[in-house]
Amino acid sequence: MKIGILISGRGSNMLAIIDAVKSGEIPNSEVVVVISDKPSAPGLEKSRERGVETVVIERKGRSRDEHDAEIISELQKRNVELVCLAGYMRLLSKGFIHAFENRIVNIHPSLLPSFPGLDVQQQAIDHGVKISGCTVHFVNEDLDAGPIILQRAVEVKDDDTAQTLAARILDEEHGAYVEALRRIALGELSTGAKENAR
Repeated sequence: MKIGILISGRGSNMLAIIDAVKSGEIPNSEVVVVISDKPSAPGLEKSRERGVETVVIERKGRSRDEHDAEIISELQKRNVELVCLAGYMRLLSKGFIHAFENRIVNIHPSLLPSFPGLDVQQQAIDHGVKISGCTVHFVNEDLDAGPIILQRAVEVKDDDTAQTLAARILDEEHGAYVEALRRIALGELSTGAKENAR
């Protein structure tokens, strides 16, 4: 299974995925490219250090569709079968989602459907929830609303700030993302790629 990862920042989930692929924890898989929309993303250097090809595709004033078309082209050149969003801070166009239908995976730092979008830890604290967590899900056209693959719960403590809660959720994100991709690689979850191959 050829994996492409999209990042915008430090890429901690990206590193968890690359390391799990290299160790065999995510079996029968290879991370073939990491693409960032920001040339300064720290995750680019980290992926190069691990021997993974990197590509920078900046928006440069283009429309979302034009920008996404270039990313789609780079992914298709490398025969990418599964696209993983790892701190990629742009919404995908409909064209992108249709090009990789049921083959785009994202991780979100809340227990969806609660708190989609941004600033989710602050939303959780403001609402007084006692349990938050993270959700790995397939991406569809609706924001943070695609089919859920798995979730991990994290207790919200009385003295939590958005930052302390985010840090504890991030620890769970790495394991959750790896487990979700392991299930996909083993064929325990159907993706568009697996369906087409049957």
